[in-house]
Amino acid sequence: MDAEVGIIGLGTMGSMAAWQLAKEGVSVIGFEQFGIGHDRSAAGGETRLFRTAYKEGAKYIPLLKDAYQMWKQLEAESGNYLFHETTGLIIGNPQLKTMKNVLRSIQEFDLEHEYLNSEEARKQFPQHVIGNDEIVIMDKKSGFLRPQYAIQSAVEIAEKLGAKIHSHTYVKAIVPDGEGVVIQTEEKEYKVKKLLITAGPWTAQFIPGIESSLEVRRLVNAWFLPRNKETFTEAHFPVFTREREEDTYYGFPAVDGDMVKIGILSTKKHKIEHAGLLNKNVGVEELATLQAILRNEMPGLYNDPSRTSAYMEVYTDDYDPIVGEVPGHPNVVVLTGFSGHGFKMAPTMGKIAKELLMTGSSNFEIGDFSPERFLSGQKVKEE
Repeated sequence: MDAEVGIIGLGTMGSMAAWQLAKEGVSVIGFEQFGIGHDRSAAGGETRLFRTAYKEGAKYIPLLKDAYQMWKQLEAESGNYLFHETTGLIIGNPQLKTMKNVLRSIQEFDLEHEYLNSEEARKQFPQHVIGNDEIVIMDKKSGFLRPQYAIQSAVEIAEKLGAKIHSHTYVKAIVPDGEGVVIQTEEKEYKVKKLLITAGPWTAQFIPGIESSLEVRRLVNAWFLPRNKETFTEAHFPVFTREREEDTYYGFPAVDGDMVKIGILSTKKHKIEHAGLLNKNVGVEELATLQAILRNEMPGLYNDPSRTSAYMEVYTDDYDPIVGEVPGHPNVVVLTGFSGHGFKMAPTMGKIAKELLMTGSSNFEIGDFSPERFLSGQKVKEE
């Protein structure tokens, strides 16, 4: 055996799993087809939201509470600044399903928050044009993460603890057998006892049958200059999401005093057929919707972006991730399909991956995330 655990994909989830496994003294060998902290998948874009008042459902709150502590732990172990805490704003009509979910999660877990009506919100946060039918929920345990820096930090710790890291190494096939899994790269083969697949948009090439339940989407982010820098600094302009029937969007303060990042939530219309077909160029027509939003709702930003970029996210049919053993293959674990909201809980997912690989079960409630809801005994793909 070259290692006890092999990891395919050292991005959002794979990096955190490598960190957690290496801390337990497990021998790890990790493969990443691009560089560590690359921008070709879901972790690009320099910042990611952290929030605890959760529109995706109260079942995520225990994971987020744990992740809050885990982010602090990763900061302490790496010595790097990764998590900036602020109050987070959730703006929207209280009759929207997502807003009701946020309020339900607050009530069920007694989350620290503040509720502002439209008039109060306009006074406190004049950067936003708030409609009379909207409210603002202030999530007191919120902020932004430094995703690429976090991935680098987790991988670096894992490597210092003995993990073998192979960046710019493409895995072309995996072959499970009775003793473990053979990992075939373009240069050589490696044998591991257990395998973790955290390949994001490339997951389907290793697990046939899963592709029909995974949708790769293109995500566009844009960075805008503020007309008045001071009003958009971290001290005055918290991270936010604005919930709408269509074109839900989110944003970040002028991190380091520069540009404000804005993104529109990806939908089915942003589907791309294969991860290799990602177009990183952002056309003028793609920005029209976002620019119209900003003209009407955030006039304090210059309407033409100073920078744009495109990334990828992987969605499941039910918007819950796929976490667990691949049916029929107890030595293969998969984490994928986090549907645009996985980065904030990544350290905890790394812990869950460690538990599954070491003991076959997790201390967290992950039944809703079981691969069995999409898979039933498929063979993993061989060359």
